[in-house]
Amino acid sequence: MQEDWDVLSTFFPADWRELAAESGALKGLRKDKSPDGLLRVLLMHLGRGHSLRETVARARRAGLAELSDVALMKRLRKSRDWLHALCVALFEERGVAVPAAGGFEVRVVDATLVKEPGRTGSQWRLHYSVRLPSLVCDHFHITPFAGAGTGESFTQFPVRPGDLVLGDRGYSSARGIAHVAAAGGRVAVRVNTGSLCFVDDAGRPFDLLGAVSSLDRAGTMRAWPVATVGEVPVRGRVCAVRKSDTAARLARKKLRDRASKMRKKLRPETLEFANYVVVFTTFPAADFTPAAVLDWYRVRWQVELVFKRFKSITRLGHLPKHDEVSAQAWLYGKLFTALLVEKLIRHARAVSPWGYGPLEQPVA
Repeated sequence: MQEDWDVLSTFFPADWRELAAESGALKGLRKDKSPDGLLRVLLMHLGRGHSLRETVARARRAGLAELSDVALMKRLRKSRDWLHALCVALFEERGVAVPAAGGFEVRVVDATLVKEPGRTGSQWRLHYSVRLPSLVCDHFHITPFAGAGTGESFTQFPVRPGDLVLGDRGYSSARGIAHVAAAGGRVAVRVNTGSLCFVDDAGRPFDLLGAVSSLDRAGTMRAWPVATVGEVPVRGRVCAVRKSDTAARLARKKLRDRASKMRKKLRPETLEFANYVVVFTTFPAADFTPAAVLDWYRVRWQVELVFKRFKSITRLGHLPKHDEVSAQAWLYGKLFTALLVEKLIRHARAVSPWGYGPLEQPVA
């Protein structure tokens, strides 16, 4: 077990122990002040999905720590800023390229399922918002998995004037966009052509497929002024870029595979839309060119690749805690675990002959 920990710790940020001290994670702890021991116990809870009570029992049996479940909760709360700092460091290592922020932050919203342990455990939906480039989780709440008002929507999030909110296709609805606009926020969302329609400046139906079809070469992009069709129309722009042939071919294959699995027939226009990335935005045109809007969506996708791992890992654990500090610590811990898994996979694919991460400098 010690060898496994020594190997795993080579994948942590280089200054992870220093970050523990700087963040105050070790402050006020009378026993087991080692950052190694603290993180090992936290990862038993966060990475393996053990309950607080089971975690402390395992930690005691392994000789890692002598503490109660209440004490472990306090340690988790005090480790929030440390876990956040570890996430930021691993994101930076991963090379997530964030466009120049210009003094503002963009909110990326998403949702994931959390299942209570056991065969009969209930499923819940965790809605959360992360700010870029700071990677701070600024909002989260839980709803039932099914039922009215529980699905993915911008209406799940409080919006403040000036917020710049970024969402994927699951948030592509006129009602959700109107919710952001009514609160004084701006939105950029990947267009789901089955749920979001537009009109042009003259109020006529906007031919989206005809418009994007004018992009005849990979990398070409364009924007068109439109308004959403809904109870409260919202004016904005459709920004689109044509994919490379390889990316478009992979997207069409994914659509065909999904349709085959669900025994549904694809519409020809659905396959044609697979050639493009289409984003509707109300971001101010003076600050966000079409290229800047699409770059921000690309960043959202880069982060989503990590969140996909995050989503699979969250299904293993207990529900988040119910106060703000401990719940944020839980989220950062889950995200740190996901980022760590991604890093392990990248190194494994490199087929390292010694089986673990970077070599340490030789000790004189």
